[in-house]
Amino acid sequence: MARSALLNVMTQAATKAGRSLTRDFGEVQNLQVSMKGPADYVSAADRKAEEIVFQELSRARPEWGFLMEERGAVEGRDPEHRWIVDPLDGTTNFLHGIPHFAVSIALERAGEIVAGVVFNPATDELYTAERGGGAFSNDRRLRVAARGKLNDALIGCGAPFLGHGDHARFLYEARNIMANTAGIRRFGAASLDLVAVAAGRLDAFWEHALAPWDCAAGSIIVREAGGIVTALDGSRFDPIAGDIACGNEAIHKALLDQLKRADDAIRMTKTSAA
Repeated sequence: MARSALLNVMTQAATKAGRSLTRDFGEVQNLQVSMKGPADYVSAADRKAEEIVFQELSRARPEWGFLMEERGAVEGRDPEHRWIVDPLDGTTNFLHGIPHFAVSIALERAGEIVAGVVFNPATDELYTAERGGGAFSNDRRLRVAARGKLNDALIGCGAPFLGHGDHARFLYEARNIMANTAGIRRFGAASLDLVAVAAGRLDAFWEHALAPWDCAAGSIIVREAGGIVTALDGSRFDPIAGDIACGNEAIHKALLDQLKRADDAIRMTKTSAA
């Protein structure tokens, strides 16, 4: 596969940051005896990776802006283009010595995501996509899984945790989906969940309230692999809003149906309680 100049720039930035994370990951594993030490070290590793991405992309496209996890919004002289960057998706995994994390870079042009790169340095898997050009993993073409029945499907998800998310709603959703599928999986790095859908490892994925840098790159990789990406109610996906459901056409529709049933059950419970 011959990558475009744009994807080459994004790939170089992601892989360089990923190599830095790999070195730091080895040190984090040695810091597990300290509660404070690992967290502080991960924060430094995160910032270092983001600085690498920022410098690489700024050198290649100096007029383009950024939306980054640590820096936030950085205005560019070109209002049409913006990089959306997560230098370390899967921070909690990284902190606990779990080798499942990624660098995620997307390009937004005039409000649309047009290119994405997700790099998993632990497995050396590089996922890329550019609008109209298909999706690839280490130069191998990606396609979403062809399963058509929900009861055969393996579904990825994000789950709320302490102080974050609507726990009650997730339990309703998970109960519905577990009862009608081959199982659900929660791996802790949304960008890697999305590319797993693109690669056919997962049949679908859903999560509420992701940050844009968690889902922007993965969303175009799923689309370019032939998948459907929407908000959880089936409306247009907006990475800023962050609610996402994706999969092949049949499983995506069935997933949305189960999520709607969960919402209906929640409303009935609230009405009965009132």
